[in-house]
Amino acid sequence: MNPPSDHLSSTFAPEWLSLREEADAEARSTAPLDPLRVHLTGRGSRADRPPLRIADLGCGTGSQGRWLAPRLPGPQSWSLYDLDSNLLDLAGAFMPVTGADGSEVGARMYRRDLRSLTARDLAEVDLVTGSALLDLLSFDEVAALTRAVTGADGAALFTLSVTGRVELFPSDPADAAVNSAFNDHQRRRGALGPDAVVVMTELFERSGYRVSTFPSPWRLCPERVPLTLAWLSGRVEAAVEMEPGRVPGDYLHRRLAQCERGELGAVVHHTDLLALPPRGPEVR
Repeated sequence: MNPPSDHLSSTFAPEWLSLREEADAEARSTAPLDPLRVHLTGRGSRADRPPLRIADLGCGTGSQGRWLAPRLPGPQSWSLYDLDSNLLDLAGAFMPVTGADGSEVGARMYRRDLRSLTARDLAEVDLVTGSALLDLLSFDEVAALTRAVTGADGAALFTLSVTGRVELFPSDPADAAVNSAFNDHQRRRGALGPDAVVVMTELFERSGYRVSTFPSPWRLCPERVPLTLAWLSGRVEAAVEMEPGRVPGDYLHRRLAQCERGELGAVVHHTDLLALPPRGPEVR
């Protein structure tokens, strides 16, 4: 679950980001890593190749960097972007210092609203990445981001974008109404919500990029009770805010009680997107 698009210019609670980090790490697909490594190591001979330049957009506490940097070989120079200076401090403090082969990893933090980023900011970047980000953006923002990546002839890896699909076990008659209302809430103020990956895929492909998408589902309760309780509460509150008449008054109480008793299972579907420039090996 992600906040609505107007939260792009506000802050995320560190407690929420910490609560979801382990589930995020387990959910992210490892399938894009091999084609991404092949692309990135083909930038020149090892002797003259500069450090890999990576921009992490909306980095939060840095979970994407903590997951990805140790999986990439060679020296890396990360630029971490977020609007919240406290989150940036946490991201910088806990950024890995070595990559997959022991090469040095460095990071610089930039306090920026993502909507103020321009193509010039990403012009020298080899890889643009972000986690739980795309669904917060509008069409214009996704289009501008895509143009910036393609203009730099860079690669992109965006993980954990919501698809709008959630499975709860056992099912409840109100599940469909809650899901529909929550997805509409995600699309408020022009945000793409669960449509973001489809839109970005089309935009990259128009530029000749090779795009692959990979499932990256969260698997929550009964294994992750605290995260599931927080996720359920936020999800139902958003649905009620959007369409108060469609959500039964006792729905949240019943679902929370099931979770606390270990009787509820939840799968929250996400998609990871890898986009590579036209040259290079095929993505499989």
